[in-house]
Amino acid sequence: MKIFLITPPFTQLNTPYPATPYLKGFLKSQGYEVFQADLGIELINKIFSREGFQDLFDSIHQSGKRLSPNSCHILKNQASYLQTIDQVMSFLQYRDNTQAQLICNETFLPRASRFDFMPDLEWAFGNIGMNDKARFLATLYIEDIGDLIKEAVTPYFGFSRYAEKLGMSAHSFAPLEKALQQAENIIEVRLLELLKRHIDQVRPDVVGITLPFPGNLYAGLKCAQFIKKHFPNIKIVAGGGFVNTELRTLSDPAIFDYLDFITLDDGERPFLSIVEFLQGKKNQEELTRTFIRIDDKVQYIYEDKEPDFNHAETGCPDYSDLLLDKYLSLIEMANPMHRLWSDGCWNKLTVAHGCYWHKCSFCDTTLPYIQRFESAPAAVLVDRMEQVIAQTGHRGFHFVDEAAPPAVLKNVAKELLRRKIRISWWTNIRFEKAFTEDLCRLLATSGCIAVTGGLEAASDRLLKLMNKGVTIRQTAQVCDHFSKAGIMVHAYLMYGFPTQTRQETIDALEIVRQFFHEGLIQSAFWHVFTATAHSDVGKNPQKYSCTIPDRPVGGFANNDLIHDDHSGVEHQAFAQGLNKAVYNFMHG
Repeated sequence: MKIFLITPPFTQLNTPYPATPYLKGFLKSQGYEVFQADLGIELINKIFSREGFQDLFDSIHQSGKRLSPNSCHILKNQASYLQTIDQVMSFLQYRDNTQAQLICNETFLPRASRFDFMPDLEWAFGNIGMNDKARFLATLYIEDIGDLIKEAVTPYFGFSRYAEKLGMSAHSFAPLEKALQQAENIIEVRLLELLKRHIDQVRPDVVGITLPFPGNLYAGLKCAQFIKKHFPNIKIVAGGGFVNTELRTLSDPAIFDYLDFITLDDGERPFLSIVEFLQGKKNQEELTRTFIRIDDKVQYIYEDKEPDFNHAETGCPDYSDLLLDKYLSLIEMANPMHRLWSDGCWNKLTVAHGCYWHKCSFCDTTLPYIQRFESAPAAVLVDRMEQVIAQTGHRGFHFVDEAAPPAVLKNVAKELLRRKIRISWWTNIRFEKAFTEDLCRLLATSGCIAVTGGLEAASDRLLKLMNKGVTIRQTAQVCDHFSKAGIMVHAYLMYGFPTQTRQETIDALEIVRQFFHEGLIQSAFWHVFTATAHSDVGKNPQKYSCTIPDRPVGGFANNDLIHDDHSGVEHQAFAQGLNKAVYNFMHG
């Protein structure tokens, strides 16, 4: 039996999303023939080429659509874009760094509105940071074309998402289904061409589609629709982060016109059960955490006699088939910490499954992917690192944990040093007291270059209400330990938590300013609080002096909730100021 796993557009441009490498590694260990593709990066490479640009410009001209002055400016300069795109892509893929000087020349790249508000390039990059400066300018160039596509071709387009609004708070499947019946635009035509080529080559029996975010849902269903129409014998399985959080109460059978199976939570056991069912080794009643359609009704089957595979049993991620030389390393902001999300093809690995704390009241702590905490021995984790390095040739790792445990990181660091393995790595943590000066120095010696963690509302009262388990003072001490060890720190920030006052928001911004000023953090990002059905706030709103208005449960996605904050503060009024302030802090 052949299995084909796909990541639909779009996730990250610089590195593969880890779902399909994780699942491929596991299924291969079970003896299956497995192939995978990141259709997002393949589509970007198809569009962002001389041939792709020519098709794009031709289709825009043929549409006769009235466009903004900025888009007209780009079209007027299409000859320059056609002449430069292949060189820019080669540079962004680290295939030809000799182009840096040329890209930095003001006469080389055609420029549109993204170049209107640039930082002082000499201050940001100095006289010798030529490669970084060129990468920053090339990123603006790419984003200009993204703006053109969004206006002239489809508002769905984004470099890390596609048709995201259709997937956000989609209580009904009807708007998605209506969109799926529309004629394909040129972006979708190229996507389906890529998909067909893969299907023709692999000839799979089963296709697995990961749906990690709302911005993958529409494209994933578009792929499924195409397969159902042209390859009706192929069975289609969907799972992933979006499914796990949004579709737990699924009741609308219409989605099964596109999919055969929808799985919840960790994918290894459910996917294996489905494959064994299709092979005749199991009955339908023996499926695990799987939605199917029977007699035009949604049925959820959960046979729990077989436990999930523990973290040490899931095997090593397998990156084969992925076009690792086609990912783009971009610099969206002249900030060394912020660039980690867009620059470099990082190997993704998970140190521990779930969250060892799982008490934060804003988090989906009742869901198994957070609640079920398991770690693997350091020797097993470092074995996996060595195998992944051999596969990819890359020595940079992003540990994509909910919160990497200090004790496990300590053991991994010691094992890396014992084996004399030199890597660079970064991960998400909680600002625990366990991150002492000595531990931070050990982590740095083992290759740790950065950590990310939640300072959230930057208010001790609110941190306590959130059940975060940290204080501002403790966070400052831990950040200081990391900074002294030469490890960069990014802080996740939150505003709009129930009962938060205007003054607390203003005070939080001052706390954040001081963290930047003292060199405790190098980067930060504000998120607005959203109540979710699987968080403690969503389940017990009275504890947080807010109410969740009653509403009919939709037949499709049900996670994001509307909450009424009794404080009466209009939190959205702070959004622009908070984001602008942090942007300025990150630029010194």
